[in-house]
Amino acid sequence: MPRLHPPNLGPFAKPLRFLRRQLPPLNFITVHYAYFFAVCLLSAIIFWGANTPQTTVRVSFADSLFLTVSAMTLAGLNTVNLSELNTFQQILLFLLIMLGSAIWVSAFVVHVRKRAFEKKFADVIEARKQKRRGRSRSRSGLRSWSKGRRSTEVAQDVVVDEKMDNHTSESNGSDESHKDEDVQGIPKPYTTLDGGDDMRELSRDLTPPARRGGPEMNGFSSVTGDVISDTGSEPAVSPNIERAGITFAGDTRFIRGQQPAHISQPARRRGSNLFNMQGVGARPSSRIGPSWPMTAPTAYSQAVDAAMSHAPTKGKADIAQYFDSVGGWIARNSQFHNLSEKEREKLGGYEYRAVSFLAWVVPIYFVLWQLLGCIGCAAWVALNQSDTARANGLNPWWVGAFNAVSAFNNSGMSLLDANMTAFQTGYYLLITMSLLILAGNTCYPIFLRVIVWCMWKTLTNSRYFVGEQWDERANTLRFLLDHPRRCYTNLFPSQHTWWLLAAVVVLNGTDWAAFEILNIHNEALNSTLPPNVRVIDGLFQAFAVRSGGFYVVSIPTLRISLQVLYVVMMYISVYPVVITMRNSNVYEERSLGIYAEDNPDDDDAATSEPAPSNPAPERPSSGPGLLFRRALTLRDTLTKPKESNSHFVRHQLRAQLAHDAWSIVLALILIMILENPSFVSNPSVFSVFNFLFEIVSAYGCVGISVGVPWAAYSFCGTWGTTSKLILCAVMLRGRHRGLPVAIDKAVLLPGREEEGWGGGMEEEDGRIRVARTISRGRGERRIDG
Repeated sequence: MPRLHPPNLGPFAKPLRFLRRQLPPLNFITVHYAYFFAVCLLSAIIFWGANTPQTTVRVSFADSLFLTVSAMTLAGLNTVNLSELNTFQQILLFLLIMLGSAIWVSAFVVHVRKRAFEKKFADVIEARKQKRRGRSRSRSGLRSWSKGRRSTEVAQDVVVDEKMDNHTSESNGSDESHKDEDVQGIPKPYTTLDGGDDMRELSRDLTPPARRGGPEMNGFSSVTGDVISDTGSEPAVSPNIERAGITFAGDTRFIRGQQPAHISQPARRRGSNLFNMQGVGARPSSRIGPSWPMTAPTAYSQAVDAAMSHAPTKGKADIAQYFDSVGGWIARNSQFHNLSEKEREKLGGYEYRAVSFLAWVVPIYFVLWQLLGCIGCAAWVALNQSDTARANGLNPWWVGAFNAVSAFNNSGMSLLDANMTAFQTGYYLLITMSLLILAGNTCYPIFLRVIVWCMWKTLTNSRYFVGEQWDERANTLRFLLDHPRRCYTNLFPSQHTWWLLAAVVVLNGTDWAAFEILNIHNEALNSTLPPNVRVIDGLFQAFAVRSGGFYVVSIPTLRISLQVLYVVMMYISVYPVVITMRNSNVYEERSLGIYAEDNPDDDDAATSEPAPSNPAPERPSSGPGLLFRRALTLRDTLTKPKESNSHFVRHQLRAQLAHDAWSIVLALILIMILENPSFVSNPSVFSVFNFLFEIVSAYGCVGISVGVPWAAYSFCGTWGTTSKLILCAVMLRGRHRGLPVAIDKAVLLPGREEEGWGGGMEEEDGRIRVARTISRGRGERRIDG
């Protein structure tokens, strides 16, 4: 088959290669961006084409794109009144809100990983079948070849004996004939001009048995089937025969599987200079797979290997509740180290069963919450305030269902022009939607863990679920509770879940208290709301301001200090969940490029022992023995889950703040330049703070707006087309700031060579952590010395 060559692009080859290097790598984040771009653009075209003459307002393509992006990113801002759209356009926004949900995306990732696990299992089974077939085929071939070889050699021996008998019986031959007979018995050197079978036989005689074809290749004799010794394997060859090819000295040693120490790291693909698609806080050069070349063993590397091969007591006890392991142990963030290939397969089996469990639990959670919420909210609106919906020309059942889905997915969009201010006294609706807001975003990991924990308790404590099958399911739930971030992005360990719950209580409590305290003597608000209503409205607004996006009171009527607090809360809306998600990532250290450190004081205290009365001779201050003891001591402390955790949290916070700040500042400068005429004509409405409030609300995907006095839509509805497009980019970027990093165990597909059963990245992370610990210990001893 002819070899295909790339086309000659001439002068365009170099620019195209440069552009190709700038493209981001294909990973979870780039696929997520592509999904949002494609769906938003396609739905905007459909939305714009759905304009009908009967529609109250004809939506431009810029507004169509803005509304679809706002619905898909769950920002909730609207440049036109949604009540004026036709039914098809409202249904399209309803569907986009669900398609952009973080739970929907995570459920899709779970199903993709489940299929990848199944494909990996199928490949492993097929490989084992092929291996068994090849083994049986080689055994049968070896037996038949050995039998044929023996029969051939026996026949040759008979012929030689007959020739020798004939030769000895001819006693009257001349000396020349005797000389010729002797010469025929000695193999003469052949050149490449000679051919035939004699040449092939000689070349085989000159080949060591281990390099020949047949059983000698495996170290067995072709005649007897016995093992060939290293000393007697070479055939006797005349010293006058010169061997061709490369020769080695007799004491040369060949070590398989190692490379010289001077071999440099293999060349990598250059990182993208224009885009960093590894995730917030992750190094642009972070990658999947081994990062270090294979080098010759040294005393330093031997100490690291020895430290890795000795499992600490706590880590070994933790792993024993799932399967028996010879030397495996568990480090921080559920990293499993020093597992054999069989043990890795057992670990993969636990992960597959956990992912299979999530593959039906997460969709049921997603559907049931919205279904029950739609029924409850729609029925209440239809029975209690149907006139409010009909005043906007809408069906009350449709209004209640739309609000329920918008609340669960934290969109903030409402078909009513007045948003939730029309339901200020609807306690049931406000409390139900508050619960939906929590269940769909901030408290989703908490509720999901409670569900899994209750199911595990039921299986372990009930007498109705007895048997090996139920025990296996209980063990799967136990594994999911202990190591959730190996399986799912939005399920956290116990300690991280309690921290998330505390953050939710503190932040929402602060918003609620600030609403009640800062609005004291605020006549614009207190004149319309009695105290009991203001308490419930303040609680609902506290839940909605961070992510829900609804407003139960007019934002401009609130104190300016409270509005500033809302800007801060919208800015940090995703921080509790996303910081917890990244801090519990199995590959957190690899993505950040920093590894856990120990407290040297604790290490010294742990290793200190009472001095014996008869001290032994002083041990050397260096060498593999001391390095090994130091590595074991410090490696044991690396299994503590609280190891250097505050350092990683601070690093994640700094990275997130740096990632968010420049996007908001740049968007504010550009939009203020474009909207300067509006600011000059009406500075009170088009103030810089109002622009900042709108941009932060869009970037945080919240949806609260200060609005304008003469219309019910958001403040951005009065902006120009270019400013709206800039805000679309802000919404898209803000929607992706809450994603996990690209190197996250819960989004990587099993089956790749780097991420397969081998656990190469986990083992390498453990080696790097131990090596850094040893290096620091050696540095401290030099300073003390």
